[in-house]
Amino acid sequence: MENFNEIMNAIKKYSRIIIHRHQRPDPDAVGSQVGLAEILRSSFPYKEVFVVGKDIPEFDWIGQMDEIDTSLYDDALVIVTDTANAPRIDDRRFNLGDMLIKIDHHPDDEPYGDVSWVDDQASSCSEMIYRFYQRFAKQLKLPQQAANALFAGIVGDTGRFMYPATTPQTMLVAGALMAAGADAAAICRREDAITLPLAKLSAFVYQHLAITDHGIGYVTLDKKTLDQLQLTEAETSAVVPLPGKITDVVAWVIFVQQEDGRFRVRLRSKGPAINGVAKNHHGGGHPMASGAKAANEAETKQIISELDNLASQQLK
Repeated sequence: MENFNEIMNAIKKYSRIIIHRHQRPDPDAVGSQVGLAEILRSSFPYKEVFVVGKDIPEFDWIGQMDEIDTSLYDDALVIVTDTANAPRIDDRRFNLGDMLIKIDHHPDDEPYGDVSWVDDQASSCSEMIYRFYQRFAKQLKLPQQAANALFAGIVGDTGRFMYPATTPQTMLVAGALMAAGADAAAICRREDAITLPLAKLSAFVYQHLAITDHGIGYVTLDKKTLDQLQLTEAETSAVVPLPGKITDVVAWVIFVQQEDGRFRVRLRSKGPAINGVAKNHHGGGHPMASGAKAANEAETKQIISELDNLASQQLK
């Protein structure tokens, strides 16, 4: 449901607005957060607008986070972008404000907030933020910095416009953002670029990738490998799309070992809806892109088995 008027009325009402997004952010999380903030700062220069959460240096080119005192949440409007459930919200002060708004494009399995606008058919939350701007274009401004941030978010969540979530509407929004000043070529190059350690990790992924008879690709990035390459767990997001480039792979999973020995599970698909498997393992997400958790190697094997059964059923 597009609660455009409720959201706009709240924005007009409050003199202080604090925008959150999810933990371990991707370009869409930061892009939608920063893009909305820049729209509001440009449109309402007399309001205080902050973006909060852990600062991730690799996304500083999209926008940097603000460090604010907890007292600023008094009588503030809090908006959370690109976050499906409350436990994933970065900076746990999100519930200290006077009003809470959720704007998200993931399945609304765990609702929260006083006002919620969820569109699980949208390619990205950044696309939704542009649609909000478009609805009130006579009242809002779209500065170049906002256009760049939103374009970065769309590029990130559509896999350079290659994922099934990309729609004609997505392309129209991308074109409009370019017309507003978004540097499409520079943004795409930036999101496609990798460091030498990540290039070596890419080689590791291809060298160690296993593929089941039904086209499920899987690989484990253990702590030892990441330490040898001097990479953090967060940096591994750059190699997640790689198995999908292989013709024989219909869906894939990358297990990333955490400090405590457990595994972060990144699932992607070209066809079978894999979010059901994610939900079986403390996760969720989109049908073609989800995340989950595995307590040990036994659970990683169970996830591979469930994915293989899913692919087998689709082939039938």
